[in-house]
Amino acid sequence: MPRSVEATQRVPTSLAGARLDQAAAELFSDYSRERLKAWIHSGELTVDGAQAKPKAKLHGHETLALRATLEEDTRFEPQDIPLDIVFEDDAVMVVNKPTGMVVHPAAGNPDGTLLNALLHHHPALAEIPRAGIVHRLDKDTTGLMMVAKTLPAQTTLVEQLQARSVSRQYDAVVIGKPIAGSTIDAPIGRHPKDRKRQAVNASGKPAVTHFRVVERFRAHTHVRCQLETGRTHQIRVHMAHARYPLIGDPLYGGRAKLPPGAAGPLKEILREFPRQALHARKLSFVHPVSGETLTFHAGLPDDLLLLLDYLRDDSETMQ
Repeated sequence: MPRSVEATQRVPTSLAGARLDQAAAELFSDYSRERLKAWIHSGELTVDGAQAKPKAKLHGHETLALRATLEEDTRFEPQDIPLDIVFEDDAVMVVNKPTGMVVHPAAGNPDGTLLNALLHHHPALAEIPRAGIVHRLDKDTTGLMMVAKTLPAQTTLVEQLQARSVSRQYDAVVIGKPIAGSTIDAPIGRHPKDRKRQAVNASGKPAVTHFRVVERFRAHTHVRCQLETGRTHQIRVHMAHARYPLIGDPLYGGRAKLPPGAAGPLKEILREFPRQALHARKLSFVHPVSGETLTFHAGLPDDLLLLLDYLRDDSETMQ
């Protein structure tokens, strides 16, 4: 059932001269700017009982009244899909996403997604935009994702992502042997010729990835990446730009590199590895209600563990 939202705030003198949408964001901080602006346009958020434009200037002492309805999003069906839930309380969930699972329905993937699974697990998420999903992982990237279970929690988590205060750490296995860790600071935007790809582009958005070496092999390296920003395909694009593309990456990886004299099984796994070798291993954020910093870890999935075992055996054998 749709849920009603009712709240009233008096505009303090400190916000005199502010625009209505700016003041509303300050006074009704449980809700996103986007949602508040929509309520202003629809007349569900009024000034002294009258509808106003988002850009209307306030003088102070006006009464802002919010009388709105949170409509359920009925576009997507709940589906009984197993979830690996690492943590859950009344405000947030942390899930460990498997490979092959799309996060949000889209053309070509109308269902069977994480969003469909979340709606089945917690039906109230139908009232939250994107069922509480605040960031994404690519279909074939595994690992940790946070999900908001309330509108205030979603607003807070999105703000943390925008402020770059969420810590996200990934494990990747790349082609090549970087001498040491490094920081890749290169803007990312859509590829000029291929809409499915992203690229380092001077007109793109700022993007920063830090990485360090975990373990070296004969022609490959296990690296640990720390995201400072969260652009689409960021680690995949940045590591390929640095000439260390991920094993198994169909968009940015190029041809498999085989160490000289490698045994048959290693050749096969390198040629046939079915996805980009990338896993979101660590996630840290401030709980939107308690204010406590929460940190979660997810061990490497079996396919990456097997890949690393073969690379390690090859390095030891050929010493």
